[in-house]
Order: sequence, then structure tokens, then C-alpha cells
Amino acid sequence: MIKRSLRRILPLMAALVLVLPTTGYSEVLEEKPSALAMLGDAVFARPVLLATTVAGAAVYVVSLPFSLAGGNAKEAADTLVTGPAKATFVRCLGCTKVGRKKEVIFTGE
Repeated sequence: MIKRSLRRILPLMAALVLVLPTTGYSEVLEEKPSALAMLGDAVFARPVLLATTVAGAAVYVVSLPFSLAGGNAKEAADTLVTGPAKATFVRCLGCTKVGRKKEVIFTGE
């Protein structure tokens, strides 16, 4: 009974695993934040993210001997410094996704 159920469920699960990653590529994500989102981001989120970046850099410097000994200095830098710095400085005002806002140029018709 269980083997029969597994024979039916496993192909379905395999198909889902193959289909789900492509759903993110199927639609164009374009954020248009509101004025309230931009204001909240500029007044609240960016200062907190800047403080997080500074605190993460301090923790990284203090923990650097241990992360070098453990062989994960790059991962520690990415988590403690690079991630918060990207969220602080490389994100459009009011946007939720990290990265520069890309302009879509349509060519053709």
C-alpha cells in the first residue's frame, strides 16, 4: 500500500522540484515604491541598516582570528558586513529587493 502511494507521489514531487525554480524567471519584477515606503526607508530603515553594517564590521574584526582559524572568513564577511552594506547602499529607496533598479529597454515593435 505504501509502496504504491510512493510510486505515485515521487514522480509528482520530482516534477515540482523541476518546475518551481523556473517560476521565478517567468515574471518581471518591477518595484514601484510609494512615497510612504520611501519615507519610511529613508528615515527608519537606512539608519538601522547603517548601524547594523557598522556593528557587523566591528564583530567581524573581533572574530577575524577565529574565522581565519576556522577557514570561514569570507562567509563571515559576507554575512556580517557585505549583506547589510548591500541592503543599505545598493537598493533603491523604498524597494524591498537588494540590488540596483534596472531599467527595461524594449527594442523592436
